[in-house]
Amino acid sequence: MILQAAALGVLFCSVQTFTIQGPFENGEEYSGHTVEDDEFSVSTLLEKANVNVGKNLDEPLVMFGDIAVPTGLQNADPCVTRGCLWPKATDGNVYVPFRIANSFSQRQRTTIIEGLRSFAASTCIRFTPLNRQRDFVDIQSLSGCFSFVGRRGRGQVVSLSRQGCVFRQIIQHELLHALGFNHEQTRSDRDQNVRILLENVISGMESNFRKIQTMNLGTPYDYNSVMHYGRFAFSKNRQPTIVPIPNANVAIGRATQMSPIDILRVNRLYRCNSTAFRPDLKPMHRNHFL
Repeated sequence: MILQAAALGVLFCSVQTFTIQGPFENGEEYSGHTVEDDEFSVSTLLEKANVNVGKNLDEPLVMFGDIAVPTGLQNADPCVTRGCLWPKATDGNVYVPFRIANSFSQRQRTTIIEGLRSFAASTCIRFTPLNRQRDFVDIQSLSGCFSFVGRRGRGQVVSLSRQGCVFRQIIQHELLHALGFNHEQTRSDRDQNVRILLENVISGMESNFRKIQTMNLGTPYDYNSVMHYGRFAFSKNRQPTIVPIPNANVAIGRATQMSPIDILRVNRLYRCNSTAFRPDLKPMHRNHFL
């Protein structure tokens, strides 16, 4: 089964301007090149939390690390042909209804809500509590961390297991999947930016490093993206599986939150503009938003 779902093609319009910078620029080196240095990378957290994914037949089929896919489909149409963007309201914002299961502790629930709110600070995405809408994000604690890519229709699961998934970077990572984005290292131009060392990958996990013909929204490859896996993702021998090029010493997969380029892509994909950021405009036909 091939799931072709990544950042979608959009027409560009007025987009909020962001300075593209971060703790590690594309040419900046760092000294951490051991498995232990990647302990809190997104991919390491996902690997640990997803050890039991696939054992419960009542849960969605999960492939490519943390992407839920519909069962019974082969050669599925690309996400763009399914219309999997969340719809934009007339006030310029994109309201994504959500529901959080009662199984989370109050502290975990607070962390999840903070992750939901982080999108409103810099994009036109507004996660809003479910209020009888048909399509919504259903945040549950299942066997690991995973999400469908893009809007699937009706209640779509975003799993954030209480054992290992309730971290800001994992929450943002899975929500970006739900908004229509795939992993950074699967980009169509990844071979100009990283080398994939399949000889070091755990047998059967090679699909995590597949390449997709993505629409990259006019943005550069981002080593600092919260969607980028770490250097030792799915390694069978404690050797790197992803090495940046031409500078092998660049830090990758170490994000603890969305990068400025992650934010820029959301705004370009959903055609966010200045209207969506005006504090004097109240949301239309919504009782509450985050």
